[in-house]
Amino acid sequence: MEEKLTEFVTRLKSALGEDLKAVVLYGSAVTGEFVSRHSDLNTLCIVTHAGSAQLEALHPAAEWWMRQGHPAPLVFTLDELERAADVYAIELVDIKLHHRMLLGEDFFDRLEVPLRLHALQLERELRSHCLRLREAILAAPRKKKAQLAIMLGSFAGFCTLFRHALWALTSQMPGNKREAIDGVASLTGGNPAAFRAILELREGKRKPRQIDIEETLHAYLELVELVANEVDRRLDAP
Repeated sequence: MEEKLTEFVTRLKSALGEDLKAVVLYGSAVTGEFVSRHSDLNTLCIVTHAGSAQLEALHPAAEWWMRQGHPAPLVFTLDELERAADVYAIELVDIKLHHRMLLGEDFFDRLEVPLRLHALQLERELRSHCLRLREAILAAPRKKKAQLAIMLGSFAGFCTLFRHALWALTSQMPGNKREAIDGVASLTGGNPAAFRAILELREGKRKPRQIDIEETLHAYLELVELVANEVDRRLDAP
C-alpha cells in the first residue's frame, strides 16, 4: 500500500508541479479498517486551479491509480472545499476526524464544517440509501449471490450513516463500524446480527456458506429502516 501511495503522489506532483498543494488519504485506510478485498484507498487532491487543463494533466496519474483498483481522487481548490463544507458535512467531518496528509500542509484544523445542515443531509442520505436498497432488492435476481452482493456493496455507506446518526442523536461518534452497528441497534431496539455477519464476512472471519442469505437480507433491510425512521422522528421533533 505504501509503495502505491508514494508512486501515486509522485505521478500527481509530476503532472501538476506547484499547482498541486496537498494530497490527502482518508477513509478505512486511515481508520484501521482497511480490507483489501472490499476497501478502496480514497484520496483528495487540493489544487490551485481545477480547470480542464489541470484535469487533463492529472488524467494519466488518475488512470494509473484506477488501474490499481482505486477510485479517482476528489479534486478541489481549497476555496471550493471550504465553500462546499456545508453541503458535504458528513463527508468532511469524517475526513477532518480521520485523514493522513500524503503531501502538503495539514489544513483541516482550520477548516470549519458548518453543522447546521448536517441533520438535513443525514436524513436525506439515510432515506436515499434506504430507497436505493429497496430498488436493488427488487431489481436483482432472487439468487443468493446477487443478494449478498447488494449487502456487501451498500455496507460501508450505511455504516458511515450509522456513525453520523449516533453522533447527531447522542453526541457520541463511534470509532469503527462494529461500534456503529451495535450503537444504532441499541438505540433503535433493532437486531444487529445481519450487519455483524456482513462485517465478519468482509474481515474474513466468516464464509458465505455460513450465512443464511435470505434471513440476513431481511434483517439488514429491517435495521436500515429502523435507523432511517428513528432519525426522521427524532430530528424532526420540536
